[in-house]
Amino acid sequence: MKGIIWAAFASFSWGISGTTLQLISQNLSIPADWMLSTRLSFTGMIILVFCAFRYGKATFNVFRDKASCLSVLSYAIFGLGLNLLTFYFSVQTGNASMSTILQYLAPLFIVAGSVIFKRQMPLRSDVISFVLALLGVFLCLTRGEFDHLSVSWVSFLWGLGSGLTAAFYVVLPQRAVAKNPPLVVLGWGSMIAGVLFNLYHPFWINTPHITPVLVASVSTVVFFGTILPFGMLLHASKFAPSDVVSIMDAVQPITTSILSVIFFNLHLNLYEIVGIIIVLVAIYVLQRGRREPPADLTPVDSEEDKMHY
Repeated sequence: MKGIIWAAFASFSWGISGTTLQLISQNLSIPADWMLSTRLSFTGMIILVFCAFRYGKATFNVFRDKASCLSVLSYAIFGLGLNLLTFYFSVQTGNASMSTILQYLAPLFIVAGSVIFKRQMPLRSDVISFVLALLGVFLCLTRGEFDHLSVSWVSFLWGLGSGLTAAFYVVLPQRAVAKNPPLVVLGWGSMIAGVLFNLYHPFWINTPHITPVLVASVSTVVFFGTILPFGMLLHASKFAPSDVVSIMDAVQPITTSILSVIFFNLHLNLYEIVGIIIVLVAIYVLQRGRREPPADLTPVDSEEDKMHY
């Protein structure tokens, strides 16, 4: 229960961040390049300072191993950097609720990658979840009016891109995380991506008009969008297995949709609500199916075998 509660708070925190991004990108009209330069730079600095106190010299171990180093670099560029960029444009051209739903399809992209590149046959649960997800997204995008989309095609394509890069976000850092604390990998990934964005647009050049609303909004995204939820997920993993923790990701799109209704007057009709529920069920079916052992798995008896399994 402790693990579930902490994971739910983490997902709720991401939901707050997604809604705040809509305020920043649409209401305040902040350019994506400046926002990402600022967000990633401050996020990376804060996390790495914490890691330096927490892990000491081990904070730099990711660069002593070639595999870990390449993993962090690819994660920073194609995972973290591209994911934040595509999600921001999806929110800016559409709305946070739909963008979050599309990004939530990342597990399906991971399964699709396994089928295409590793030639792994999909499980029956994979096929079921894929069909359910398509149905749910279709209902959300059309709102029951099947002759047009409720958001622009541009927003839809950026949202699909955020779902695909969210899959990269999960897969690419695995080698680095296997040998280093996850928070260290996140810190260096944020810092490297921040440096790259700053090479294109330094956050201290052509700075938007600084207002209390902008400062509060960016701070919310930095803390509630990265530092706090990731820390809470790490804490949740002490009390519950990863599959249980991952199920609580469903809180994020629900939170974003509710906050969008409250603060941005987003009107969800019955088709959209049903579509959101179907997408959440689809990801649950996918994760549930992946947790079940193969039918031909022989029983295990010893405690060592149980731990290995």
